[in-house]
Amino acid sequence: MHMNKFLIASGLLALAGLAHAQLTPVGVWNSIDDSTGKPKAEIAIKDNGKGGLNGRVERSLQPSSAEPNCSLCTDDRKGQPKIGMEIIRDAKQTGKDAVWEGGTILDPENGKVYKLKLTPVEGGAKLQVRGYIGPIYRTQVWQRAQ
Repeated sequence: MHMNKFLIASGLLALAGLAHAQLTPVGVWNSIDDSTGKPKAEIAIKDNGKGGLNGRVERSLQPSSAEPNCSLCTDDRKGQPKIGMEIIRDAKQTGKDAVWEGGTILDPENGKVYKLKLTPVEGGAKLQVRGYIGPIYRTQVWQRAQ
């Protein structure tokens, strides 16, 4: 009987660990098009080895007639292909909460760079992505890719 309680407790701890592991922006996400509400691109967010997270556009999920390169970018990404482009840089976890801030996010459609806040929601199934310029912000909710 005592062994069964131990096994149940161990199983619950393992499940809690899995659930906690999902409360991170690390993974592959489908960004959502503001105008259509449909998945727009696949973004892979990874540890950058310097205590932060970076995110890269892996592939487009919509046919696009838009410029394939970031002609409106003003930094080292100017003229670079949008597919493969690093759009999230140096997001760091703040405190014990599942919130990552301090980095930046680039909108390759307009070339603007915003301050960034990433918050996993719905048990890590979705990611609230908020970009700021001063007091003005824009929020998207990305879906974890299956």
